[in-house]
Amino acid sequence: MAPDDGTGGRRVVRGACPHDCPDTCAMLVTVEDGRAVSVRGAADHPPTQGVLCTKVGRYLDRTYSPDRVLHPMRRVGPKGRGEFERISWDEAIATIVRRFRELADSAEGPETILPYSYAGNMGILQYGSMDRRFFHRLGASLLDRTICASAGKAGWTSVVGAAVGMDVEACVDSRLIVIWGSNAIASNLHFWTRAQEAKRRGARLVAIDPYRSATAEKCHEHIAPMPGTDAALAYGLMHVLMRDGLVDRDYVQRYTLGYDALAARAAEWTPERAAAICRVPVAQIERLAHDLGTIRPSAIRVNYGMQRHAGGGNAMRAVACLPALTGAWRDRAGGALLTTSGAYPVDAAALERPDLIRGQPRTINMSTIGDALNASEPPVRAIFVYNSNPVAVAPESAKVVRGFARDDLFVVVHDLFRTDTADYADLLLPATSQLEHLDVHSSYGHLHVQANNPSIAPLGEALPNTELFRRLAATMGYDEPCFRESDDDLARRAFRADDPRIVGWDWDALKRDGFRRLALPDAYAPFAQGGFPTPSGRCEFSSASLAAAGHDPLPEVVLPRESPVSNPSLAARYPLAFISPPARNFLNSSFANLPAFVAEERGPRLLIHPEDAAPRAIVSGAIVRIHNDRGEFQATAEVTDRARPGVVVAPSVWWRKLSPDGRNANAVTGQGLTDMGRAATFYDCLVEVSRPEARA
Repeated sequence: MAPDDGTGGRRVVRGACPHDCPDTCAMLVTVEDGRAVSVRGAADHPPTQGVLCTKVGRYLDRTYSPDRVLHPMRRVGPKGRGEFERISWDEAIATIVRRFRELADSAEGPETILPYSYAGNMGILQYGSMDRRFFHRLGASLLDRTICASAGKAGWTSVVGAAVGMDVEACVDSRLIVIWGSNAIASNLHFWTRAQEAKRRGARLVAIDPYRSATAEKCHEHIAPMPGTDAALAYGLMHVLMRDGLVDRDYVQRYTLGYDALAARAAEWTPERAAAICRVPVAQIERLAHDLGTIRPSAIRVNYGMQRHAGGGNAMRAVACLPALTGAWRDRAGGALLTTSGAYPVDAAALERPDLIRGQPRTINMSTIGDALNASEPPVRAIFVYNSNPVAVAPESAKVVRGFARDDLFVVVHDLFRTDTADYADLLLPATSQLEHLDVHSSYGHLHVQANNPSIAPLGEALPNTELFRRLAATMGYDEPCFRESDDDLARRAFRADDPRIVGWDWDALKRDGFRRLALPDAYAPFAQGGFPTPSGRCEFSSASLAAAGHDPLPEVVLPRESPVSNPSLAARYPLAFISPPARNFLNSSFANLPAFVAEERGPRLLIHPEDAAPRAIVSGAIVRIHNDRGEFQATAEVTDRARPGVVVAPSVWWRKLSPDGRNANAVTGQGLTDMGRAATFYDCLVEVSRPEARA
């Protein structure tokens, strides 16, 4: 944190972006007389290079929004109306504690209480520390936090061994970059700047995405498979690599396990067969396989967009095999990257204290919260929502709304804004923004630890998650010393102090300097000489541990539950595959209420290919109804070849109450889970699209 610069009340404070993005940018916040007046990227932070995305570049719009929740409030109208009156913090805390004690002492017990949180704040402390301690000590139901990344992580780690990959900073030296399941311009900007630099140096860029995103438009080639067919595409690439002698046999022999079995399965996936499933030209599969096998260094930037379907875990397994087959891991600028999160020695047990758990509480999957709130036994009788907005972001939202609307469900929401979920709260509590609290950050896109210093005092009566749960614990009478630890104490516990990647680090120095790279080699190439953190120490094409758990030891091609191939009868009624990737100006449902970003997005849209629009008499600008058996919502049609035939695209996630018909894309998504990781399957969805008058 920089000192006063001598101009009176002016200072510059080092912070870190808390939002769910791989970049975890370093921020510099300029403060004058106690008010933040600018937020900019830190030029000395190698991943950030002085540049913030358009969303965080306007962070003061969020911090000082006139719509901020600034005081505790109690519901005074019907659930869903968002009508509240101001109360004191003492009254709010007392109300929560009284209700939680009643439930904990009831015959059904404390597991009728459910915390619901995710990555609305990715800071290590505000994401998961004092809150987990509190709910563990209470004996509440555990939450399986699966809504975004768990399928991909499970698939990746089964092959590679840990959630690690190449250093994104090395991509400037790559000669081939495959961007798979990611719109990097919108959701991984600082990787994209490096990919662009590599392109200027002569690298070839290939995008794999069911629609032509802004990123795909700027690549040399765009391959547009049908949603959920990525494993088939990966096997088609493997087939060509093996058929044409493009496998690095030395690397495979030294550092991998199960090649012969993988080769036997890949032999079944000719490029013609893969192309028929993916609905892409055979020539694209042949060309990409030859590029992967002949261009070095080659990098694959795979992201979580490709794992949101029934076979998401196995799709990631199949893709994770490719850099070992080609020996791409040998090069610093080669290999693949899903996430770097496993490179950080985060001490989750010290932060979350699972040893405090009382009894054997059940675990509820956040991706099926709609069913959980309507059909669990014992029922969920209280839900505490923070760092999330499930009424907007959870699948099959009609069920989610029905659950939150229950009169017998005690709902507490801690947030900066009156979200869709907050409208159903019995108590709405004010949360701090990133500029108002302390935190420490890892990343899932680079290799730097960062400190976030509070730059301004909390607005109104806002509290960070850590302080809120500290107060709740004290009022509940929890006397364990861990509930009295300060945020600085928690930050000092965030990482395993004996790990060589951070040995000798000092928290106060990190706060002062803002960031520090993990103690890893400058020329970081994690698997150049094998050393995979798997049970065998090798890249596991075939996994004995997965086989022991009842899975196929090899990656499978698991097609979506809802597709013309796997479910032709459903496709006869709902013939269009539906995906809802992030809108450029939103980040899940964050930023989706700020007027400038809402205006730039121009309302909910549906991209539809001309071949699909014409027989439905749909033209650009028309209001269309997107529907299936789960529900429906409306959007403005954009007839464009950016959507491939057979696929419609709804940039998301709009707040329901800011949508013209009060619904959003999750009206049609389902609660089915992935093959691995129990994750949500947002892109495993068939719909029909029509003009609203056709229904009448």
